Amino acid sequence: MPRREQIHVYVETDEPRDREVDLDFAREWIEFVDPADEQHVVRADLTWLLSRWNCIFGRGCHGIIKGRAGDGCCSHGAFFTDEDDQKRVRAAVKTLTPETWQHFRKGFKNYTEMDTVDGGTPQRRTATRKDGPCVFLNDADFPGGGGCALHGQALRDGKHPLEYKPDVCWQLPIRREQDWATRPDTTKVLVSTITEFDRRGWGEGGHELHWWCTSAPEAHTARKALYQEYEPELTALIGKAAYSRLAELCAARARRGLVAPHPASPARKGQGSNL
Repeated sequence: MPRREQIHVYVETDEPRDREVDLDFAREWIEFVDPADEQHVVRADLTWLLSRWNCIFGRGCHGIIKGRAGDGCCSHGAFFTDEDDQKRVRAAVKTLTPETWQHFRKGFKNYTEMDTVDGGTPQRRTATRKDGPCVFLNDADFPGGGGCALHGQALRDGKHPLEYKPDVCWQLPIRREQDWATRPDTTKVLVSTITEFDRRGWGEGGHELHWWCTSAPEAHTARKALYQEYEPELTALIGKAAYSRLAELCAARARRGLVAPHPASPARKGQGSNL
């Protein structure tokens, strides 16, 4: 009988979320005093800062809403943190034109709107298009450039995007929490905690996101560690002197090898083994 050729067809049936690592795993932390301010203590998540995460928007990002990968994490607009945040974005928007911003709108109240976070106090955020993402998100085929119009304009102006974008946009995926702590001797220090902005960072709604990149192995593909790639953002969050000290400590830990590396990042020399 003639030999029959066997053909194997593999169908990927899992959802992108199925490949994400669990939210709970061992982490390494370090705590140090800011060289520029003895009342400022930085508590840093080495597992996150030494991970190989990088943004893959437009390069495999699945988006936070199913079927809208092109939105990335821009589907719901961005809440402003304070007046300074609003003021910075107002100034940045004035540099945009219909040629660089696909959904051009004039007037602060026309490109922002009021909303609530988990049904709480109303806050202002960037507006979203009807049944669409943030008004500042240009389509991928827009002649003026796809992606965030503010991000693109900052690069054209020779600026870092953190100078133009809302705080929450440029800070992601780093989460900073700040609290005053009273020590046993009654002295007080401001503790800045730097860690991963995982699903829990979004509150209860974070668990409903279609996909989230910080726990996704496909987003842990950077050549450099996160603390190196995000030097400008980390400097803005904790200060220049504190960042310099943080970088020294991260480099020293990398040389020795992490005991608790990020499970989504590939195993690398000096990174140690997963627990």
